[in-house]
Amino acid sequence: MTDVTSDAAATRLRRSPLHERHTAAGAKFAPFGGWEMPLEYAGGGVLKEHTAVRTAVGVFDVSHLGKARVSGPGAADFVNACLSNDLGRIGPGRAQYTLCCDDATGGVVDDIIAYLYADDHVFLIPNAANTAEVVRRLRAAAPESVTVTDEHEAYAVLAVQGPRSADLLGALGLPTEHGYMSFSAASLDGVELTVCRTGYTGELGYELVVPAEHAVAVWDALNAFGEAFGLRACGLAARDTLRTEMGYPLHGQDLSLDITPVQARSGWAVGWDKPAFWGRDALLAEKAAGPRRTLRGLVAVDRAIPRPGMTLHVGDERVGEVTSGTFSPTRKQGIALALLNTDANLTDGDEVEIDIRGRRAPLTLQKPPFVNPSVK
Repeated sequence: MTDVTSDAAATRLRRSPLHERHTAAGAKFAPFGGWEMPLEYAGGGVLKEHTAVRTAVGVFDVSHLGKARVSGPGAADFVNACLSNDLGRIGPGRAQYTLCCDDATGGVVDDIIAYLYADDHVFLIPNAANTAEVVRRLRAAAPESVTVTDEHEAYAVLAVQGPRSADLLGALGLPTEHGYMSFSAASLDGVELTVCRTGYTGELGYELVVPAEHAVAVWDALNAFGEAFGLRACGLAARDTLRTEMGYPLHGQDLSLDITPVQARSGWAVGWDKPAFWGRDALLAEKAAGPRRTLRGLVAVDRAIPRPGMTLHVGDERVGEVTSGTFSPTRKQGIALALLNTDANLTDGDEVEIDIRGRRAPLTLQKPPFVNPSVK
């Protein structure tokens, strides 16, 4: 990622409603999914931002994430017949991780959080770059009774994450007692918002879905109360190191149109017993035959830092490729997710070698997460 502050207009990147607040805080910006978003902030950097989330509380502006609403009679049943997970497993007021798969190949168009309000109302949060395509596919399949609305820029999303996140939100009078993967309507100084018990860091945390025109007021309130709880503004670089420590996949790297849920070991997000969802036949066939490659976790034995695209070897045999790799601030060592060939017959504890510009370095297979989760 590179600083694109000077040429954002030329590349027509979208901006968060909090852009001026980020600029004032000394943010370094980077393009992400068609948006110009904070990568890290002055006076801290990735390591301090990462540590704040693991030990206190951090706030991320993730307003680049998509927002789409599916409404009308039968909306929930329609979404359930399209996306992979089974909405029948949850009730109103709950959220669910799910996948939008290509019907022909089973490849992943996007991974999404679905918020079930009622039988006739589902709110979706896809990834920024894929929102238009998810909306296009849903609209093309929707019956006349169901409306699919792209609300990408209508809302901001603020992720408040870390062991003191509930303390901070509680001090603002916001609800914090609802269970993991659930959501609650709330009000902050007259601003109506939704408090979701979700996040992408592996820590106790919440995501606030706020009307875009009120994002600055909510951001300011969080920061005004946050100092007492160790709050630090965090950018997307820390979000990436945090999610990689948890083994959470990133679309475009660990999931894609070329990487199916079976290969990514995301079958837990597939309602295999449902009569219909996009990609069902292809995924059932791949599951029965066994995938040719699977997503695995790796930790560096020495000081090597794996990066996406680096190849993995056992002796002279190439056995896979890194999809996500970084330095873990918590473990103080390199960690990675990688697609490994199943015919290599590798198991946790086995050692492979990574090619770093012609130099080989050892890594050990280890099942993620790489740190103990604290989401609940």
